[in-house]
This record gives sequence, C-alpha cells and structure tokens, in this order.
Amino acid sequence: PLIVLIHGGPGPASANSFTADWYTWAPLAASEGWLVLEPNYRGSFGYGDQFHNEVFLQPLSRPGRDILLGVDQLVNDGIADPNRLAIGGYSYGGFLTNWLITQTTRFNAALSGAGAVEYVSAWGTVDISTFIPSLFGGYPWEVPQNYLNESPIYHLSQVRTPTHIITGEKDVQVDSSQSFILERGLHYLGIPVQLLVFPNEGHELNKNPWHGKMKVREELKWLHKYGNGSSTIMKD
Repeated sequence: PLIVLIHGGPGPASANSFTADWYTWAPLAASEGWLVLEPNYRGSFGYGDQFHNEVFLQPLSRPGRDILLGVDQLVNDGIADPNRLAIGGYSYGGFLTNWLITQTTRFNAALSGAGAVEYVSAWGTVDISTFIPSLFGGYPWEVPQNYLNESPIYHLSQVRTPTHIITGEKDVQVDSSQSFILERGLHYLGIPVQLLVFPNEGHELNKNPWHGKMKVREELKWLHKYGNGSSTIMKD
C-alpha cells in the first residue's frame, strides 16, 4: 500500500533523511509496511524560483496536480497498488490533503492535520495576516473567485474518502475552527470521519510529549481500518 505524506510550508521541502517524530513519520510508516511518497510539489524550495513561485494564485490546485502525477507514476511503474492508496499531511500538507480528497476518490483513507478548508475565514484567524493573500493573489474582496475556486469546503460534496482530522485547541496558525468545519461537513455528507483535538496545544503539538505519539498512533489505526494497509498497530 502507498501513503502520500505531504510536507507543510509550502516552502520547506522533504529531504532524503531519516526523521521519526509526530510531524515527519515516513520511516515509521515504512516500518509498518507502507510505501511512502513525500512529494516536493510546486511551491517547495530547492528547485528554483520559478518552481517555487508557481504555487501562487493556484495554491491548492497547482501543487495538487503535481502530487497526483507522482501517484500516477508509481502506479504506472507497477510500484504502487492503485487499490491501496492513502494520503495525509500536516499544516500546508493538511491544506493539500483536504483539497485532494475533493478532487479524486482514489484514496481509501486521508489524514488531515491542521488543514484549512475555507480561506476567507482562515485569513481572518491566521496569525500572519499576509500569508493567505500572498498565496491567493489578493484579499478576499479583491480576488473572490480565487478563494472560491481553491477552498475545499465548496467542493466537499465530492468527497468519498474516510478522513481522520487532527488539530491543536489553541492553534493560531491554522485555527481549530477549520477542522471543526471539515468534520461537520463530512459528517453531514455521511463520510466516515474522526476529529481529535489536543487540549492546550498550538500548531506544533509541543506542550505534551504524549500528544505526538497519540497523533501518529491514531493515524496508523485509521490507515489500518480504511487504508488496506498493514495489520500492525502501534501499542500504547
């Protein structure tokens, strides 16, 4: 089975390194029997200014296409099983996870961590007020169509993927209300969904060392239940 783990940012690229923590747990997923794809999509650093700048104006759809092309290549090469695919990410990786489950039904399971779904309200609650307008090419009243086109909430009826959602109660970078909106929408649509809110945590999940372990453990359980992956589950 294949799990696509999408880095945040969008700038900081995934590197060929061994890191195992709550945010970067590709080695752990591999040890659980998963093939892991960590795509450096349009907007990632390290591939030149043009590659990075192509995330602007299409901050979800453009990198989203890159990610799906990577999945297609692995399937076409016979490396990944097209019937055993899952996707997940945190922060901007959560943004893209939320977007991609509205664009395709090919993923059996999704893991959304601190991901936005509606970018007008996200702009109103984010701690860096210029971040979202810089991605979308202006403020909501200047380019409303960009916000409409690229916000997953307006495409949510297309989702068929069981989705596990993580958020920190006191996150000021991606307000927890974004996760509440996603959970409520999927529940209304009859899509299997689970929301886990970590008390007193911000964006980094660094207040309680157990929270990181709980995050990964619950995500692996979700993959086991819906992603057709390994039967091995992390123990408490």
